[in-house]
Amino acid sequence: MEKQRVKIEIYGADIICASCVNAPSSKDTYEWLQAAIDRKYPDQPYAIEYIDIESDITDERQKEIAQQVLDDEYFYPLVMIEDEVVGEGYIQLKPVFAELEKHGFVVQE
Repeated sequence: MEKQRVKIEIYGADIICASCVNAPSSKDTYEWLQAAIDRKYPDQPYAIEYIDIESDITDERQKEIAQQVLDDEYFYPLVMIEDEVVGEGYIQLKPVFAELEKHGFVVQE
């Protein structure tokens, strides 16, 4: 049985969130998260996408979420896994990994 690809989206902007002093940038968070997932869950299928909230977004759902971030309903970077918010602002690995494991990710020993 082939595992379903898990969709991970990271919404952010080039400018660091004002409420997130000393936190990494959104792009840095995207790269760090991707590396951490690859290390902990090698060979498990997922798609990770960085969405710049200040860019011209064509996907309507992503555009709506980006607007919510711009309207301060969420802090950025905003991390979503399969349309569930798992972190915003200062991102921590534990809730991200917990959500991935709900979707069938298994730690490789």
